[in-house]
Amino acid sequence: MNLPIFIDKDPYLKPYRNTIISTLSRIAERESWICGDGSLSDFANAHLYYGLHKSGNTWIYRDKLPGADEVYLTGDFTDWKITDEFKLSKNDTGDFTGEFPVDKIKHQDKYRLFIRYGDQSDFRVPAFAHRVVQDEVSKVFNAQVWDPADPYVQVHKSPKKKPFALVYEAHTGMSSDEQKVSTFNEFRKNILPRIKKAGYDTIQLMAIQEHPYYGSFGYHVSGFFAVSSRFGTPDDLKLLVDEAHKKGIRVIMDIVHSHAVKNTDEGLSHYDGTDHLYFHTGARGNHPAWDSRCFNYSKDEVLHFLLSNCKFWIEEYGFDGFRFDGITSMLYLNHGLESNFVNYEMYFDANRDEDAIVYLALANKLIKQVKPDAITIAEEMSGMPGIATPIEEGGIGFDFRLAMGVPDYWIKLIKEKNDEDWHVGDIFYELTNKRADEKVISYCESHDQALVGDKTLIFRLADKDMYFNMDIDMINLTVSRAVALHKMIRMVTLTTAGNGYLNFMGNEFGHPEWIDFPRLGNDWSYYYARRQWALSENKRLAYYYLNEFDRDMISLVKKHDMFREEYPYAIVKNVPDQVLVYRRNGLIFVFNFNPVQSFTDYGFEAEKGKYEIILNSDSPKYLGHNRIDENTEYFTTYDPFTKSTI
Repeated sequence: MNLPIFIDKDPYLKPYRNTIISTLSRIAERESWICGDGSLSDFANAHLYYGLHKSGNTWIYRDKLPGADEVYLTGDFTDWKITDEFKLSKNDTGDFTGEFPVDKIKHQDKYRLFIRYGDQSDFRVPAFAHRVVQDEVSKVFNAQVWDPADPYVQVHKSPKKKPFALVYEAHTGMSSDEQKVSTFNEFRKNILPRIKKAGYDTIQLMAIQEHPYYGSFGYHVSGFFAVSSRFGTPDDLKLLVDEAHKKGIRVIMDIVHSHAVKNTDEGLSHYDGTDHLYFHTGARGNHPAWDSRCFNYSKDEVLHFLLSNCKFWIEEYGFDGFRFDGITSMLYLNHGLESNFVNYEMYFDANRDEDAIVYLALANKLIKQVKPDAITIAEEMSGMPGIATPIEEGGIGFDFRLAMGVPDYWIKLIKEKNDEDWHVGDIFYELTNKRADEKVISYCESHDQALVGDKTLIFRLADKDMYFNMDIDMINLTVSRAVALHKMIRMVTLTTAGNGYLNFMGNEFGHPEWIDFPRLGNDWSYYYARRQWALSENKRLAYYYLNEFDRDMISLVKKHDMFREEYPYAIVKNVPDQVLVYRRNGLIFVFNFNPVQSFTDYGFEAEKGKYEIILNSDSPKYLGHNRIDENTEYFTTYDPFTKSTI
C-alpha cells in the first residue's frame, strides 16, 4: 500500500506509518467483509428490515434477539396481555419475526416487547422503534405506531455544501422564554427566523434521539431511531428541517454512537438477556466516567445497527450531516481518560481502539454515499492525526474537527492572567494552531461551557455585575470591560478560525448565567433550562448591543468570503503594546487588547491602496466608546526603512 498522503504533510508521522497503513487495511477489509459485492449503503438498511413495518395488508415485526427464548408483541392492540396471536417465531440466526393483519394494529397504538430468556422475563422498548412516548402518569416509555394517513412530505432541497460552516448549536427543548419543554413547531416559528437573521448557515440540533432523562442533554440515548417525543412528532421534525432548507440553512444533528444509556427498561442494555448483543461484555462494556454502555464495534450486528442509524436520519428526516459526539472516548481503550496526549506515541500505542476507528471511517464513507453534500464534524479533543482528513488521503474522513482547545484556552486565559498580561502572540498561535491536513471549526464557548458548574464567557468576564449593571445607564467598569472583551474574543476567534465557527444558542448576545435542567437538586425547575430572548431585544440592556455586533460580525465574514483564504497572515504581534494585526482574504483585522492604552497613527505593513473601517467593535451601535472616527480613509505610504507599504 502506498504511503497515505497526509503523512507527507507531517514528517513526525512517518515512524507510525505501519500502524496507519494497518488501520487503512483493516478498514478496507471490514468494508469488503460486510458489503460483499454491494456498497455500504446497500448494507446499512437494518432499519428497513427490523422493527415494525406495514407491507400491503400485513404488519411485519422483526428483531435480532439471539439470547431470547420467546418474544411477544404486546400493547394497546392486546389490552397489554401476552397472547399467542402476537408471538414471534425465532430462526437459526437469532431473528424473531411475526406477521399480523393490518387491521389489528393502528396509528398511535402503544406497544412493547415481552421477552423470556431462561427463567426471567422483561418488557422492553423495541430497538428499532421510530417513535417512543412516555406515559404522563406512570412515566413508563412505550413504542408508538406512527402511520399517519397524510404524512408530511419534505419538498425543499438541502442547500449546497460549502467548504466552511457557521454553526448555530441549538437545543429545541430549552429554546423558549417560558419555563417548559419547547417543541419543534415552536422552534420553527420562533427561533428559526432568529437564526436566519443572525446569519448562521448551519443548525446543529441537540438531543434528537430519544433519551429517558431530559437532564442528560440528550447524550444518554435509549431510542437510536426514535425522535424525542418531548419536542413533537416525527412530522413536526420533518417540517422544521424542511423550513430550514427553504431558508437556505443546513441542519445537522448531534448523533451519539460513542455509548448508550444503561437503562434496561428503555434502552439496549441486556436487550436479549445477555450483556453483549450490542456492547462489550464485562467491565469493558461499561463506561467508567459516563455510567453508560460501550458499543463493541468489532461485531457485525453493531456495524449494521449504527451504520443504518446514520443512513436513517439522513433519508427519513433530510438531515445534512452529523456532529459525532464523544469521539475521543471511542478512539482509545481507556476512553482518553487521564491522558494528556503530549506526544505522537500516545496516538499510536496499544491504547488505540482499532475497531472504533474502523467504524468511524466506514460511517463517514457511508454518509457521503447516501448524501454526497453531507458534512460530518468530530467532537474530538485528543487531536489524533487523520481524524479530519479525507478518506482518499488516508484519513478517517470527517469534514471538520471541533477545535476543543480554543474554549479551554480562553477559560484559562481569563481565569489565570490579568488583562495586561495577555500575550497577543500566544493568542494568535492558539487560535490558528491546527494540522495542515485537517479542517477545524473554532468556538469560544459551546453548550459545555454553559452548563451548571461552569460559566459562560460573559459570566466569567462580568460575574455578579451581570445582575445589576447591564442596563446602559448603570454600566460600570467591570461590565464595560466584559462587553468589550466579549466582542473582541468572539471576533478574533471567528476570523482566525480554520474552516468554520460555532455558537451555542443565546451566547451570541451573552446569555446570562448557566444551563441547569430540571432535577431533584433544583426541585425540578425549568428556570435555567430556557433562553431569555427578550434580553436581546431590549435596547436598555447591553445584551441588545452584543447581539447586534454578533450579527454584523457573521455578515462581514460571509459578505467578504473570508474563509476562502484558509489561513490568516500575521502582520503585527506586538506583545508590549498588546496589539494584534492580521489579514485574511483582503480584510485587515486590528485588535488592541491593551486594557489601559489606546494608540494613534499606529503603522503596519499592508498592501498598497486605500482602506476604510467596515466593522468597529468600539462603535456606539455596539455599546462602544466611539474613540475611532469611522469616516477616516486610510492610505498606504512607502516606508524606505522596511522598503514596503504601510
